Amino acid sequence: MSVRSFLFKKGEPMIWLAGAGLAVSLILIGGLLFLVAARGLGSFWPRPLTLIETKDGKRWLGEILTVEPMPDRKDAAQRIRVKIGNRDLNGLDFKWIDEPDVVKSETPANALLVERQEYGNFHGFLKEIRVGERVVATGDAAGLERLRRLQSEIRPRYNANREVEKRDVGAINTELEKQRLVLRRAELAQAPDLARVRQTTESRISELKRRYEALRERLENERRDLSATTAVLIDAQGKAKSTPVRDIVRIVTPNDLSLFGKVRVYGARLAEFVADEPRESNTEGGVFPAIFGTILMVVLMTAVSVPLGVVAALYLREYARQGRLVRIVRIAVNNLAGVPSIVFGIFGLGFFVYGIGGQVDKLFFSEALPTPTFGTGGILWCAMTLAILTIPVVVVSTEEALAAVPAGMRHASLALGATKWQTTWRVVLPAAAPGILTGLILAMARGTGEVAPLMIVGVVKLAPNLPVDGIFPYLHLERKIMHLGFHLYDVGFQSPNVEAAIPMVYTTTILLLVIVVALNLTAILIRNVLRKKLKSSTF
Repeated sequence: MSVRSFLFKKGEPMIWLAGAGLAVSLILIGGLLFLVAARGLGSFWPRPLTLIETKDGKRWLGEILTVEPMPDRKDAAQRIRVKIGNRDLNGLDFKWIDEPDVVKSETPANALLVERQEYGNFHGFLKEIRVGERVVATGDAAGLERLRRLQSEIRPRYNANREVEKRDVGAINTELEKQRLVLRRAELAQAPDLARVRQTTESRISELKRRYEALRERLENERRDLSATTAVLIDAQGKAKSTPVRDIVRIVTPNDLSLFGKVRVYGARLAEFVADEPRESNTEGGVFPAIFGTILMVVLMTAVSVPLGVVAALYLREYARQGRLVRIVRIAVNNLAGVPSIVFGIFGLGFFVYGIGGQVDKLFFSEALPTPTFGTGGILWCAMTLAILTIPVVVVSTEEALAAVPAGMRHASLALGATKWQTTWRVVLPAAAPGILTGLILAMARGTGEVAPLMIVGVVKLAPNLPVDGIFPYLHLERKIMHLGFHLYDVGFQSPNVEAAIPMVYTTTILLLVIVVALNLTAILIRNVLRKKLKSSTF
C-alpha cells in the first residue's frame, strides 16, 4: 500500500491527528484556565511582610513577589521585586532590590498591612492612636488590639453613613429633579393651571431643600465625629502617616497569622471582591456593580434576541415559500454572524441611541431637553445592540433544529386534523426545543464576552448607581452600567497603576469565565430536562 493510499484512503492517521490536535487544544485551554485561576485567586492569600535593609542604609517593608536573575549581570546575581505599598509616601507601589545589596532580611511579627480606602495598602508599624490631639494608646500589643476594636466599631458607622448619603440624598435629588421637570412640562404646555402647579412645585421643592439641609448637617456631624480618631503609622524608614480609622478597611499582621487566620483574611478579601464596590480607580475593592450590570444586560439581551430569532427562523423554515428571496435572506443572516462587533456598536449608536432614543426624548421627555434621557447610552441600548448581534446565531441554530425534526411528525399531526399552527406549536417547537436552547447558549456566551460595541452604547468605567433600586420605576433602563469585560479592559490597559491592577485583571477574568459557565450550565440544564421530557413523551 502506498503512503498516499495509507493517509487518504484509510483515513486512520488523520483521525489520530485530529484527536491529538483536540487533546493538545484542551490541555492548552486547561493550562490557561489554571494559570488565570492561580494568579487571580492566589492574590487574596496574605503573604508575609519582609523587612529588607540594604547597603545604603535604607529599609523596605513589603511582600516579596518574584526573584529573578539581574538582566545586566552574567553571574548568578538576582534581584527581588517587592510590593512596598505606601503609595502616598513613596510615590510607587513596587520596587526592585538587587539581592547583592541586601545586608539584612527578617519578618517582624508586629509588621502591619493596613488596607485603606485611598492610596492602597500601608506597610509599617503602629506608633500610636489619637482622638483629636490626645494620644489614647501606643504601638504595643494592647494598642494594636485597641486599634482593631476601634476599626470594627467605626468602619460600620462609616459605611452606614455612606449608605444614607447615597440612598437618602439620592432620593431627595431625584425628587427635586422630578419637581423641576413637572414645572417645566407645565410651562412648555402653557397649562391653564400653571400658577397652581408653580405654587405646588415650589412648595414641594422648599420642603425637599429643608430636608436636604437637615440631612446634610447630620451627615457632616457624623463625618466629623468619625474623623476624630486616627491611627499614626510609621513605615520601615520611620516616616509617619496619620490615617483616620474610618478609612481603614482591614488590619492584618501577616507575619503573626495562623493558618486559620490566613483563611479568614482570604475569605474576607474574596467576599469583598464579589460583593463590594470598587476603590482606587477600580484597582482595588470589589466588582459587584460590574457583576450586576453584566448579568442584567445578558438577561435583557436574551429576552429580546431569543423570541425574535425563533420567530424569524420559524417563518423561514415553516411558513415562507422556499425560493431565491429566502435563500438571499439566509445568506444575509449567515453573513451577519461574521460582521465585526464594533460595526454593531456603531449601528447601535446611530439607530438606537441617536435615532430611537432621540425620538423618545422628544415625545416623552421634552421637558428634560437638552439633557438627554434615552438619547444617550444606557443599559437598554446595550441590550438591544447585543440582541441584534446575537440574533443571527439564534436564527441559524433554530433553523437547524427545526430541520432536524422528522417530516413524518408534521405529516402525522396534519393527517390527524391539526392545523399548521397547532402542528408547529405542539409538535415541531417542543421537538426542536433542545436545539433552540443550544442557540441560546451560544448567544449568551457571545453576548457576555462582547466589549467593543458596549463601549459605544452605554458601558462606563464607574457607575455608582445600579439600574435597579427602590425609586420608581425601580428598573432604570436609561442608566449607564459597568460591565466585567470593560472593567477588565479598563484595569488592564487604562489604569494609571498597571502593576497594582494585575491581580484585579486575573480575578476579573476568572469571574467573567465563571459567570459565562454558570449561565451556560443553566441553559444546558434546561435543555437536558426538555430532552428527558421528550423521550418520555409520545414521541
